[in-house]
Amino acid sequence: MCRLFGMHAGTTPIKATFWLLEAPNSLSLQSHLEPDGTGIGVFKPDGSPEVTKQPIAAWEDRDFAREARSLQSRTFLAHVRYASTGAHTMANTHPFEQDGRLFAHNGAFQELGKLDARLADLGAAELAQGETDSERLFALITAETRLAAGNVSEGIARALRWVAGALPVYSLNLIITTATELWAVRYPAAHELYVLEQRPSAMHGDGQLVVRSSRISVRTEDPVTTPHVLVATERMNANPGWRLMEAGEVLHVNSDLGVSRSFPFPDSPAYPLALADLDPVTAASQHPHGR
Repeated sequence: MCRLFGMHAGTTPIKATFWLLEAPNSLSLQSHLEPDGTGIGVFKPDGSPEVTKQPIAAWEDRDFAREARSLQSRTFLAHVRYASTGAHTMANTHPFEQDGRLFAHNGAFQELGKLDARLADLGAAELAQGETDSERLFALITAETRLAAGNVSEGIARALRWVAGALPVYSLNLIITTATELWAVRYPAAHELYVLEQRPSAMHGDGQLVVRSSRISVRTEDPVTTPHVLVATERMNANPGWRLMEAGEVLHVNSDLGVSRSFPFPDSPAYPLALADLDPVTAASQHPHGR
């Protein structure tokens, strides 16, 4: 199963190291279970996105690990891919970038031909450059956001409501980041997604934040003196503040770390899928413990 990680550090950019090779619970170790691609997306001081990704496991890619050791940004997005749709290529590796936003997805849905037709109707077919269901979903969100005059929350709501009503759906969990904002969606309840609103009082005594999971580890190199919000596929440490997002929840973190929640989707997709309904390759990619 793909793993998602998003972080918003508020108004002050921070330097963060993603321990891809050396950490005890690093991506380099756990990518043996999720070997189809690894990517990290941040934003430069001018607000432009910067994505480092490869269509191979983190433990195989020393250049990627070296480049990702020291990144500075207000928002971070990381993804470990277990492919369900599309070849192991750069074009199919998360995060994806469209209209200056970054996107990563964990889930699966079917009947992509209908989605392609919808994108063509919206004049957005060119947005999806690869083969994945994920990038197509992002393209639909981008198209609907354009129609909503740049309102990303409304674009997410419109796009996922259409998918939930028209296509067979297993999971649409996703994270979107800009230079100043973050959105996360858990829909429906097939996969978990957690959020932690972290405060300096919860840090280690040396002022450093250390968060680890069986998939992703992050450690700030500089003392953390501002609040921040984490979103991840699983709890990343023993902090009791981790909260499981509700099924159907859209979480929005604004530029000042204000957190809001909305529930714009139907309780269940019109054509819900169970794990047993998926083909063997897709079912394997959605298993919570990977290969």
